[in-house]
Amino acid sequence: MDEPEAGSKRMGVLTDYFRAADAASVVQALEQTDGGSPVVGPERPVFDGVEAKGVDPAVVLAMLIAAIQQIPWRVDLVKETTVWPASPAPGPDNLEDEDNPWVTGPWVSELHPLTRDTLAAVRDSEVPTIVARWVQAEELHGARVEDMQPLAEELILLARRAREASEQLYCWMSL
Repeated sequence: MDEPEAGSKRMGVLTDYFRAADAASVVQALEQTDGGSPVVGPERPVFDGVEAKGVDPAVVLAMLIAAIQQIPWRVDLVKETTVWPASPAPGPDNLEDEDNPWVTGPWVSELHPLTRDTLAAVRDSEVPTIVARWVQAEELHGARVEDMQPLAEELILLARRAREASEQLYCWMSL
């Protein structure tokens, strides 16, 4: 089955969410896979995760968090720390370099534990109502509850497993 795309504005963005013990283990895994997704690929998954095409952390995932908390979306709702690329961020003069991984990706960020805990705390009975609020977002134009609910459920279950294992949530993104 194809993964639902969050919205037409982000069709080309691949996003995978996964759990890991720490940023060092994520960087080590990405070095071994040349930055490839630690969730999808020819080998077995490196980490427990979920494919979520087009669900970027700052906007679309943050809109899910806003729907859960019943608050308006805001730019800082999902806090992230970049863990990949592992090289230092380029200066403003190097942002056009096509060989620069900060320009070309992939990128991986560690999500603040509050995001994990917010998702993990959702009661199963609340999911349909939360998803109904989530799909009202402009960025999810055309998305239907029945298409997005399985993804929301997978993200919630992933967050629960991460919390139970004292792990963090990460997002891998590529164009």
